[in-house]
Amino acid sequence: MFNHVNHGIVLPKLTRDTSETEGRHYTTDKGSIYPSVTTVLGNLSKDSIKQWRKRVGEKEANKIAHRASSRGTAIHQMCEDYLNNKNDYAVDVMPNNIETFNILQPHLDKFINNIWFQEEFLYSDELECAGQVDCIAEYDGELSVIDFKTSRKEKQISLIHNYFMQASFYAAAFYERTGTPIKQGVIIIAVDGKLEPQTFTIKTHDWLPKFIDARQQYRFEKGV
Repeated sequence: MFNHVNHGIVLPKLTRDTSETEGRHYTTDKGSIYPSVTTVLGNLSKDSIKQWRKRVGEKEANKIAHRASSRGTAIHQMCEDYLNNKNDYAVDVMPNNIETFNILQPHLDKFINNIWFQEEFLYSDELECAGQVDCIAEYDGELSVIDFKTSRKEKQISLIHNYFMQASFYAAAFYERTGTPIKQGVIIIAVDGKLEPQTFTIKTHDWLPKFIDARQQYRFEKGV
């Protein structure tokens, strides 16, 4: 059984809207409208994505993107339910998604406990950005921003800097909202055909300046 911490912190509820042209935006409890962290960071790879879509074709690209999104949503939901101690976390789940989750499960059991939040909204007025964090909990005894990912093949560190910047943003936003610092970010990736997940642990303050640069670039290009 996973322990859930009674910390007394209540995070604000946000509303979100998504469009094909402007990406995802959140409206805060104070009425501010901020782009999502994934939209801001996705702007960094827009050119390579366009090239990939051109190379494989729009129809195939849409099929791959939809399949990846559906699997990611299913695995995130399983992780959330499992960490919430729900016995039916695998009920009505596709067998291939259960197989993917089984890569993560022993790692969750071994390293994660004392859970603060799951799938909660966070925003920063200073950074003018918002998002929904997967999990804030202790990882190997240290309070961390934890993100769950899936992949068809192992990831090279040079290709997942966005994951690290995203974790750094959530840590900064959490500190702004609560006054509680989070020094560690953890990315856990279930890779097809692997018995154990890829795991990357970062110091969040190392990657915050890089996120700030990405946010400034987005503001310069988009005007928001």
